[in-house]
Amino acid sequence: MESEKVLSLAEEYLQDHFPERPVMPGVLMIEAMVQAGAWLVRLSQNFAHSVIILREAKGVKYGQFVRPGDKMTVSVDMKQMENGRAQIRGRGVVEGRTAVSGRLELEYFNLVDRFPSMGKLDGELVEHFRRRFRFLNACAFEPTQQ
Repeated sequence: MESEKVLSLAEEYLQDHFPERPVMPGVLMIEAMVQAGAWLVRLSQNFAHSVIILREAKGVKYGQFVRPGDKMTVSVDMKQMENGRAQIRGRGVVEGRTAVSGRLELEYFNLVDRFPSMGKLDGELVEHFRRRFRFLNACAFEPTQQ
């Protein structure tokens, strides 16, 4: 699965990271891989789980800075999925050069399994993510206005 992130100078955190030479924080590069991995889990399981969280990031390596105006293409591959855990390999690339790479372990579950009174929220969250996916998919294929 692949997604893109275009870094805009308008993003608030760049005012502090770093004002003279703004760059995307490494933790946000990892977050981009986590979000792409979460969509991969949702799609591979037909949105069966309402919660997907990062358990662990391993072997994370940074190759280059991501600066305002750069487009980072994030790709994730599922290595293994079982017992509520997904092993994902992720990579963020800017202009053919690796900006970040690493292995992620995502945990997926439904709230009702841990908090029986929250079963109704599972359905609401799953529907929210289904709608969001339809919206994102529609935006990706919509011609841009010029």
